Amino acid sequence: MENHDHGGVSPLDRVVRDAASDGGSSPGFDDRSAGQPALVGETNVLPQRKRTRRKRASRSRAASPGTSGEASKDASEDHASPERLQHGKADRNGASRPEETPPKRKRRKRRRRRAFVRDAVVEPTTKETPPQVDTGKPARLQAGRRGESEQDGQRTSYAALDLGTNNCRLLVAVPTRPGHFRVVDAFSRIVRLGEGLSREGRLSEAAMDRAVSALAICAEKLGHRKPRRMRLIATEACRSAQNGEAFIERVKHETGLTLEIIDRQTEARLAVAGCSTLVDRGTEGVVLFDIGGGSSEIALVDISRHRTPRLADHIVAWTSLPVGVVSLAERFGGHHVTRESFSAMVDAVSDMLDRFDDGGRLSKIAAGGRFHLIGTSGTVTTLAGVHLGLARYDRRQVDGLWMERDNVDRMIDTLLSWDFEQRKANPCIGADRADLVLAGCAILEAIRRRWPSERLRVADRGLREGMLNEMMAADGAWRRRRQTGRGK
Repeated sequence: MENHDHGGVSPLDRVVRDAASDGGSSPGFDDRSAGQPALVGETNVLPQRKRTRRKRASRSRAASPGTSGEASKDASEDHASPERLQHGKADRNGASRPEETPPKRKRRKRRRRRAFVRDAVVEPTTKETPPQVDTGKPARLQAGRRGESEQDGQRTSYAALDLGTNNCRLLVAVPTRPGHFRVVDAFSRIVRLGEGLSREGRLSEAAMDRAVSALAICAEKLGHRKPRRMRLIATEACRSAQNGEAFIERVKHETGLTLEIIDRQTEARLAVAGCSTLVDRGTEGVVLFDIGGGSSEIALVDISRHRTPRLADHIVAWTSLPVGVVSLAERFGGHHVTRESFSAMVDAVSDMLDRFDDGGRLSKIAAGGRFHLIGTSGTVTTLAGVHLGLARYDRRQVDGLWMERDNVDRMIDTLLSWDFEQRKANPCIGADRADLVLAGCAILEAIRRRWPSERLRVADRGLREGMLNEMMAADGAWRRRRQTGRGK
């Protein structure tokens, strides 16, 4: 503890100084004038002894009223010499005590010591109210701001709907950190809108009824969520059907939704935009494909020179094959698939790919090790689920999964060995895909033959994610959230 009475002099130095000034003639005092140095460390006992003698003196005065004030003063100020203190006895002979500190000074030091100790004990146990941050706003206004933030979170949601040849899918999401979003609502249903389209050239009434029923559910969800922006698209089935435009008018009349029929190039670009985060670091080239129900989009992406946040900007070539799982299964059969019929499907798709001239833009990159495939479709996600042996399809385990070449070969061979009922019984295939999965495998095999790769990355994402990414980026949603601190 710091000594405030002696300018930072330690107790040992103080006793030496006092003893030298009282009895010694030189700074290097002798032992006779200073007493025994071994007892200097016990100087802190003196105040305790003085208090004990004062109590005794007080009791003596109370017991003997005739005691003189001078005698009482002598008794109260009597101190023990070091020799006496060593034996625990007070010196009553009035011997000189050179080591004594003036009583006034000691009392003053005791008072300061008690004050210091008291503060040291009280401060840690005192519970103070934590300081409040002064925002300059009333409490009610701050609470209102919190409520407005929650409402604003609902208003800043974005929605994307994809009506394909086989599925109707909806995603509603809010932006989080740059390049990412959080899904707040989703819907997916197999409607088989393109059923019979390859034979008739038109959408059937039953198929349109199934699609309108699913779209009505989507309209209800959108009406509840009230997204800030939304994009609703239709792809190959409506694009190629003779009555595609009429169907779009019917959807608007019955559900209030206005669907946009996009071209094949836009479809390929959106597929790439939706899978940009799945491109492995260090990769120089990617072939991304989306096997749909009525068409299959393929994009060649070259990122060997530089890479920007928009992966779609690196597309160097693309094609859209006028064939999908529904149209191919209707042409070659989907229930009973032999190895011969499967090989015929692969050859048919390969012929289409041979007519695609990509200029050899990825030939050098594909020959190296920094190249891989990305597949976004029900075909590759089904293969991944079967490969993992899932008792129930789980997107969290499938999306982003890496499959080696041997794994893909083994899964295709396994599915070819199963009959329709076995495929139907598998929880990752089910009745809705049992007659389509091998047609999708045939398209996948043709792509793998054209661009051989040791690795395939599975993407349970696609057009909807691409639309969400583009809308949020164009709207500055991530920049706005970063500025307001809500994107952390």
